[in-house]
Amino acid sequence: MKKIIGILGGMGPAATVDAMEKIIKNTPATCDQEHIPVIAISFPDIPDRTKNILSGEKSPLKQMIAALRILEDAGTQCIIMPCNTAHYWYKELKAETKVPFLNMIDITCNKVINEGMNNIAILATTGTIKAELYQNRLTKENIKFVIPDDIQQEIIMESILAYKSGNGEKAYQLLKSIVSQLKNIGVERFIMGCSEIPVILKRDSNKVEYIDATEELIRRVVEWYFYDGNFSVK
Repeated sequence: MKKIIGILGGMGPAATVDAMEKIIKNTPATCDQEHIPVIAISFPDIPDRTKNILSGEKSPLKQMIAALRILEDAGTQCIIMPCNTAHYWYKELKAETKVPFLNMIDITCNKVINEGMNNIAILATTGTIKAELYQNRLTKENIKFVIPDDIQQEIIMESILAYKSGNGEKAYQLLKSIVSQLKNIGVERFIMGCSEIPVILKRDSNKVEYIDATEELIRRVVEWYFYDGNFSVK
């Protein structure tokens, strides 16, 4: 039987669909049978990650572990989680499973480091920014980066929430205004550090200035799929 990739998703639903589309796009298949088997769990009732990080509202960990168990029981052999903020709980989740579990943050930072990028802005939820998920790794590697100021960060969150509520055009215009402001202070590259952001900026996402964390995660898991079990997933 072919290896199966598991997606711990629903955070949010559109980001999960985006990850699945990117698996298809990155798979060198010529017919249905050559595509990668995928089992996706999309439980959108998992408590809000940013609200828990910022104000201690209900933790999503218990429900994420429950979704993880479903993927394990279904026989998945590698798990991905296309939600940047949820990686705040990555260590706890990884400790709960023996299934290889890719780390979206590390994979994206590895690209930045390996390609010698600098003058980078991190576009992400306020939870991801406050938890310093990207900053901690980039600081260790002496990568120059900026994070949006408080007003800019509020607009980024407004954009993400607008998209989640169905207003894609408003989300796009809000986020593009921040991208323009950051370019004006010398930012050259942008980490799309929230899995809704590549969807919001889909019409621009092929531009070299954007580093799509979801895309990097998917490229890595597709690479894993086409190697044997000795291939490192870290």
